[in-house]
Amino acid sequence: MKRTVLVALALCASPAALAAGTSFFDDFNRLDSSRWYVSDGWTNGDHQNCSWSNKEVRIADGFLELMFTKAPGTQDRAYRCGEIQSNGFFSYGTYEARFKTPSGSGLNAAFFSYTGKPHNDIHDEIDFEVLLKDPSKVQAAGFVRGKSVKPAMIPLPLEQDDGYVDYAFVWEPGRVRYYVDGKLGHVIEAPAPVPDQPQKLFFSLWGTETLNDWLGPFVEPPGPLTMSVDWVAYTAPGETCLFPQSITCGGLD
Repeated sequence: MKRTVLVALALCASPAALAAGTSFFDDFNRLDSSRWYVSDGWTNGDHQNCSWSNKEVRIADGFLELMFTKAPGTQDRAYRCGEIQSNGFFSYGTYEARFKTPSGSGLNAAFFSYTGKPHNDIHDEIDFEVLLKDPSKVQAAGFVRGKSVKPAMIPLPLEQDDGYVDYAFVWEPGRVRYYVDGKLGHVIEAPAPVPDQPQKLFFSLWGTETLNDWLGPFVEPPGPLTMSVDWVAYTAPGETCLFPQSITCGGLD
């Protein structure tokens, strides 16, 4: 049994957009501060009813845990929430993660890549977002130059609060493919707009009391909620099967 470790804030500058990035597999036996930065002390806007806090990010028994908790935060928020982001930027390649989420109306659990104004860049994004009002499906979406890509809802093999699910997106020039438990669920490709800017990698759990049409009306949870991440990996173009669970170990649709 690994002792639970609360993750301290990692102070590191966000670099300008870099090359594709180096392949990695992270099983979260510890939080590697050379790879991950813990968001702390701000929100992403007025829509968010929680503030990012390093108190809501921890490693427990080999899992990354991001939490949503009723507690004084910052900017007059009544809740705290957890997010990590990569220190480095990544481009084309295969992105994979295995995680489970809680359930709850007005909440969002996400695995995504992003760049934008905070990095002095245009807004590109590739998303897996579980809208926790209905954890039986996941939204595959994104942004290209600040404009939303038409999303798709992909049914999950089990409700996300019942167990772990494998997610992957394969990002290539002119195409992004989204996979759930190894099965192709959605594709965006040219001539439709496709992200092309290097991005940082994120996990987050957050809530809202304003985005009701999307996430449902916020219902205060009976206690703290946890998004649990088993592992995450990035495989650079031209490399395959760097770990046994990877979808690159077999043929892809």
